[in-house]
Amino acid sequence: MDDQDNGGEPLANGADTSPVAGLISQYVKDLSFENPNAPAIYQSQSMPRIDVQFNIGTQQVADDVFEVILKIDVRSETDDGVAFVVDLSFAGLFGLRNIPEEHLQPFLLGEAPRLLFPFARRILADTVRDGGFQPLLLEPIDFHALYLSQVQAQPGANLPVEDIGHA
Repeated sequence: MDDQDNGGEPLANGADTSPVAGLISQYVKDLSFENPNAPAIYQSQSMPRIDVQFNIGTQQVADDVFEVILKIDVRSETDDGVAFVVDLSFAGLFGLRNIPEEHLQPFLLGEAPRLLFPFARRILADTVRDGGFQPLLLEPIDFHALYLSQVQAQPGANLPVEDIGHA
């Protein structure tokens, strides 16, 4: 690599200053399933009403390493009572190096949840199915658009990390 690749500026001590983002690991941080009205709820003939809430939390856990937690809370009710309640916190560790400060929050609150969501969706579907119900298959979510809408709704304000969107 010559100095021309970096706009003519030499790299500091030969260090690579290219932005790098990578998923180090992903894991279930917390999972809870409640079926409070079993077995009677399986006899219910009414259509369930399903409420799904999303929250995203982030924290720096080491130099250049951030934990992103995608929290999904689901409550299903029928006319006969609560069918099930699922609380899932699915997390990922992301290594971020040389990311400009202005791109850090958009990545952590938009791109990182997008990467985690398919795995959280499968865990949620399997948990609901294992609880005796039809699998709950959530539609894909545009976390980047949710992030942008929150930023636009609060001009000049810092975006709260713990609550960027609900579905």
